Amino acid sequence: MARKVAATLTSTGTPAMFLHPVEGLHGDLGIVSRSDVALLVSKSGATSELGGLIEYLVRLDVPIIALTGHRGSSLGRRARAVLDCSVAEEACPLDLAPTSSTTAAVAMGDALAVAVFRMKGFRPEQFASLHPGGALGRKLTLRVEDVMVGEGYPSLSEHALMRETVVLIAEERGTIPVVDGKRQVVGVVTAGDLTRLMEHDEGWAKRPVTDVMTRSPRIARVGDLGSAAVHRMEQGPGGVTALPVVDEAGTLIGVVHLHDLLRSGAV
Repeated sequence: MARKVAATLTSTGTPAMFLHPVEGLHGDLGIVSRSDVALLVSKSGATSELGGLIEYLVRLDVPIIALTGHRGSSLGRRARAVLDCSVAEEACPLDLAPTSSTTAAVAMGDALAVAVFRMKGFRPEQFASLHPGGALGRKLTLRVEDVMVGEGYPSLSEHALMRETVVLIAEERGTIPVVDGKRQVVGVVTAGDLTRLMEHDEGWAKRPVTDVMTRSPRIARVGDLGSAAVHRMEQGPGGVTALPVVDEAGTLIGVVHLHDLLRSGAV
């Protein structure tokens, strides 16, 4: 339990180390300094192995936070703060093996870690920097520009006709941005738009794209997280599978596709 809480604290920007009380009394107390805070975990608060460790911490004036089920225990009385982890009974049928109490202690330790990193203003970028090799780090560092199709991605003028969309939609996985004279995105035409138009309008080829396109479409901006782009695609009554990507000036620079984001580990 204590190892897990220490790992959670460390991974969220508060360095922590696990110290077994017996090993501490046989040399490992050297890792403790006066600037530390000690988080001690004990269901009863009267564990004999903790006695010597508590005395050492008190002499060193190291603040003690107790995670215990007994506030009035020897541990509770020596602690600066007590986080009540008491349970009515253990999940063990004999009410003996630590089960419910261990779960309560871990939950309380995790809650403490979350409270600390919120107070410190710990940001997703910092979390990602501490998890560079895992899926979590990838999720928090992958940007839309890392996976978008950029150079050479076609777009349509707002003066284009629907017949000009056929080949482009087939070549570009079903989504083509429509831009104005400054390459600002004014709409999007999709394979679904084209199919529905062809089904009910024999003169579909001569229709302006502005009659069919989705106006004010969802977009992604340079610097957006890939996970945020996926969330944006899934919002609303109908999901989309691609987003135009624009730069700081709002100019189209590419398109990011859902499948590419998923394949790259954005979620």
